Amino acid sequence: MSTTDPPEVLNEPWDDIDAAAAELELAPRGAASIVPGSSISGRSLAAVVAIMTFLAALTTGAAMLVVGAAKDWQSDVGREVTIQVRPAAGRDIEADVSKAVAAARAAPGAADVRAYSKAESEKLIEPWLGSGLHLDDLPIPRLIVVKLTPGARADFSRLRQTLANQVPTASLDDHHGWIARMRTMAGTAVVCGLAVLGLVVAVTILSVTFATRGAMATNRPIVEVLHYVGATDSFVASQFQHHFLLLGLKGGAIGGGAAILLFGCAEAARAWLAGSPSGDEAAALFGNLSIGVAGYLAIVVQILVMAVVTALVSRYTVNRTLATID
Repeated sequence: MSTTDPPEVLNEPWDDIDAAAAELELAPRGAASIVPGSSISGRSLAAVVAIMTFLAALTTGAAMLVVGAAKDWQSDVGREVTIQVRPAAGRDIEADVSKAVAAARAAPGAADVRAYSKAESEKLIEPWLGSGLHLDDLPIPRLIVVKLTPGARADFSRLRQTLANQVPTASLDDHHGWIARMRTMAGTAVVCGLAVLGLVVAVTILSVTFATRGAMATNRPIVEVLHYVGATDSFVASQFQHHFLLLGLKGGAIGGGAAILLFGCAEAARAWLAGSPSGDEAAALFGNLSIGVAGYLAIVVQILVMAVVTALVSRYTVNRTLATID
């Protein structure tokens, strides 16, 4: 080392604090922030919140569509019962059908009774057997559809007894089995939706926790300066909470807005395809493809919930981290 070289200066531990303090003093009053307003980690967290909010809204909307379609199916199926008259050796099936129709019309609560003809009954099994077949030799049962009066209480046990006495080959199906299956399906959809929402919230909490810890590590000198000059933990935590609340609102608005746009496009497509074969099939499977005002309000609530969760988790993480600094 040359004698003319200046002596080497070693960095002391408090030099970072002095630099952070100078940075705070140079920042304009009222505009200084502990956490940078725009950073790579902040944009990444906003993207994660947007994705999680979109998935949560999509799950909620899908569950509402399934529940709504199940209710429509239950309402349609619950308004009618079916009588099946099977052909038997030595019996006139046309006479049995007439007796079953008369018994159904005499039953309390029956609003309309319609017996399917032989040709109509054969047409019902064409999707399974194909068209153009000669079905005269097959024992194809005849169906009788009984529509019920809305609000009326039908006595199915009495109708079953009447059919058993007059038409032994007839059986009554009140569709309770189908209704029970549809209720089970709707309940399963709700449970699966809640499970997905729980996973979404858990992933959001973990993401916010890691992002907050990263922000604390990056801005640790500034936080230590604030402690040095007497700033309380509540003040520091509120700064992080405000920052992450804005990130949560931004990400939630993007994800929730995308979900609202998706469901709006689905409703528009349903209205455009109304009356077409594709539209009829979609309506039969998913109802009217509309989540209604309640669905859109639920998405807005989810946006706010994601923002609140983001802010509260960040505040909790900051408080835990400040406890280690103290």
